[in-house]
This record gives sequence, structure tokens and C-alpha cells, in this order.
Amino acid sequence: MSTSANRLHACLTALGYAVLIACASKPAINDFAPTRPQQTAQPTEAAKYNVQLGVAYMERGELAVAKEKLERAVKQNPHDPNAHSALAMLYERLGDPSQADAQFQTALRLAPHSPEISNNYAVYLCRTHRVDEGVRRLLEAARNPLYPTPEAAYTNAGVCLRGVHRDDEAERAFVSAVTLRPGFAEAVYQLSDLDMQHGRLVQARARIDSYIANYTATPELLLLGVHVAHALGDRPSELRYAQRLRVDFPDSQQTRSLLAPNPNPG
Repeated sequence: MSTSANRLHACLTALGYAVLIACASKPAINDFAPTRPQQTAQPTEAAKYNVQLGVAYMERGELAVAKEKLERAVKQNPHDPNAHSALAMLYERLGDPSQADAQFQTALRLAPHSPEISNNYAVYLCRTHRVDEGVRRLLEAARNPLYPTPEAAYTNAGVCLRGVHRDDEAERAFVSAVTLRPGFAEAVYQLSDLDMQHGRLVQARARIDSYIANYTATPELLLLGVHVAHALGDRPSELRYAQRLRVDFPDSQQTRSLLAPNPNPG
């Protein structure tokens, strides 16, 4: 049984923030350290540091503190597109789409050729159901030779398309991602999940087995392997995937779901 709907939103969130965080490497959260006195720093450097802090706090779910840091960064350097992009993502988390849109538009005006900011905006568009524009921007980012992780942009595009059941287009985007980087686990997961959703169970299992034979297994792929093997009626393979999941990822959410009692036995 596929859990695509819930995972699609989570995947877009994770991949989108990954791009942002790559642009603003996170420091340890200790902005009270006397060795980093913000009041004496140059405004541009202080703004950059507050962007880093804001992203780190946002990742931890401390949104009020993140808002304080990111709004301070924008005041310190209103010409920093990364500050506006980060603040836009925060406003989305806070349920304020008008402010999120405004901050993204400012970021894009300041850095119209930045594939990272375009990617962040595209992920936001997909999460707010503006799929065509979001996919267009993601594919532009993926095809930009200066963009460092085109496989993530292709995967985001595929996830966005899956969310509106445009599965053929989604599959082409995922294939582009794994062609560029065969070990990109999220794209392999999405392709395998698509195979399962469309009844291509043998193909799904072959894809999962090929990945875990050549790359580090992920809990998501192992749990999907459990479901695929179960659907095939292949009890030995089901037990094999489940055992590896329990041994390699004992504390993962996927292992907990595997061990949870089935509310509908039989």
C-alpha cells in the first residue's frame, strides 16, 4: 500500500529546505557567544550570520526566534536575496502566503538568475498548488549548468507532478534524476513507489534490490521493499527487508511503523 500523498509534501519540504540550507551553512546555535558580537560586525556579515541562525532555528521548529533572526537580517542587509528567500519560507511555515510571496518576489528581483532561489520558490509554488509554474522553474534550475544539485530539482519536479497525478511526466523527471545520479535515494524511492502504484511489482522490487546492492540502503526504501514483497506474496523477501530495516535502522520511524500492531488484521 502506497503512502504517496503524505510523503509527497514531506519530500518537497525536505528537498526545498536542503537547497536553502546549502546556501546558508548552519552554525551551532549559540548566538550569545561573546566571540561573535553581532553589534560590532559589518551589516552584511551580521545579516549573513542571522540568516544562518534563522535557518537553523527554523529547522528546529523554533519559528518565533527564526522570525526575529531573519527579519533582523533583512533590516541589516535588504539587498541579500538569501535573507528574503529564507524569510519567505518562514512566512509559509507561519501560514502567511501573502508575505511569503512578497519575500520570494523580492529575492527573485535581487537575484533573477539564481537557480537556488528559483528552486526554493518553485518548491513553494508546488506546495501551494501552482504546479505548472513550479515545475517550469524546477526544470529550469535542473538544466542550469551552475546549479549544484540538478538531481534534487528533477526529483522535486517529479514529486510536484505526482501530487496532481501527472505520473508519466513525474516518471520522466525521476528518470532524469537517477540518470544524473544513480545513487540519489529519493528519486529511486519515488520511481519504485510509482512502479508499485501502477502494479509493476517485479520492476519495483528489482529497482530496490539494485539500489541496496550498490548504495547505502535507506529506511524508506527498505520499508517499501517490505510492502512490495508482501504484495508479491514473497514472504522470504518480505522478511529479509524487514530484518535489515530492524537491524540497520532500529530507531527509525519506518521500523516503528513495521512493529506497530496491524489495526485491520487479515
